[in-house]
Amino acid sequence: MKKNLLISILMTVATTILFGLLYPLIVTGLAQLIFPHKANGQLIVRHGKVVGSAIIGQGFSGRAYFHSRPSAAGNGYDAANSGGSNLGPTNQKLLDRVRADVASAQAYNPNAAVPIDLVTTSASGIDPHITPAAAAFQILRVAKARGISPGQLRLLVTKHTEGRQFGVLGEPRVNVLELNLDLDLAEQFPSDARATAE
Repeated sequence: MKKNLLISILMTVATTILFGLLYPLIVTGLAQLIFPHKANGQLIVRHGKVVGSAIIGQGFSGRAYFHSRPSAAGNGYDAANSGGSNLGPTNQKLLDRVRADVASAQAYNPNAAVPIDLVTTSASGIDPHITPAAAAFQILRVAKARGISPGQLRLLVTKHTEGRQFGVLGEPRVNVLELNLDLDLAEQFPSDARATAE
C-alpha cells in the first residue's frame, strides 16, 4: 500500500512538472519563435499606440465608421466576459432589440434588407468580423458621412474582404477594426485613395 501511495505521489509530481510547467513553456517558446504576432494577441499598433486586436471585436457607433456586430459580452465587446446573450428566439427583450437595430440600420439604407449579422450577436460577443454584405450595406452611410464616393469605399471593403480559410473553411469576412483604421488612413491621404479608386 505504501508503495502504491509513493508511486501515485511521484507520478503526480512528475506529470505536474511535465504537463504543468515544461509543456506550456515549450509551446509558448515555440509560438514566440514561429509566429510572435499571433502568439501575442495580434495587436494592432498605430503611431506607437495599441489600438486594438485583429481577433477581438470593438464597437463603432459613429456614422462615419463601419459598425461591428452587436455584442452581448458584458457591457459590450468585453473580452473578459465573452459570451452570447442566452436569450431565446421568442424572448421579447431580444425581439425588441433586433427590431430597434433593424429600424436604425434602415434609416440610412431604407430600400435594402438588413444583413442578419448587423442585428444579431455572435456566440462570443467579441467577433471582429462582419460579412461582406454587412459591410456593403453600410457603404452609403459611411460615404455620406465622410463625403467620399461609394466606389472608393467598395474598393476598400474589397481590399479587406478575407476569403474562406484554405478555400473551404468558414465564410468570407471583413475585419471591422482594420477596415476603419484603413478608412481613417485613406482620409488622411485622399489623393492616394483616389488614385487607388480610379
